[in-house]
Amino acid sequence: MQGEAFGQVAEALRNGDLNAAGLAEPERLLLEFAGTIARAAYRVTDEQVQRLREVGWTDEQIAEAAYVAALFSLFVRLADTFDIEPPAAYEPHGIPAAARQT
Repeated sequence: MQGEAFGQVAEALRNGDLNAAGLAEPERLLLEFAGTIARAAYRVTDEQVQRLREVGWTDEQIAEAAYVAALFSLFVRLADTFDIEPPAAYEPHGIPAAARQT
């Protein structure tokens, strides 16, 4: 999803607004799953994983999404620990709303 044609979708995702992103149900559910892992992994439920299966994700894809979400959570925690901020060039409009959410 690169280029101007996807600018609004990219901006919605940067801001954590899945409603405005207009995603198909499978992609939306997968991002919600990743968000659950990032915020509170212990809240992932069997029902949430089963719903991912029902919309077409394989167990391998679900596991890979879990690995990626957990790995990015590690990166964020390390950056927070060492007070590492991205260069302003990467975030010309400031920190995205999704990154400011608690």
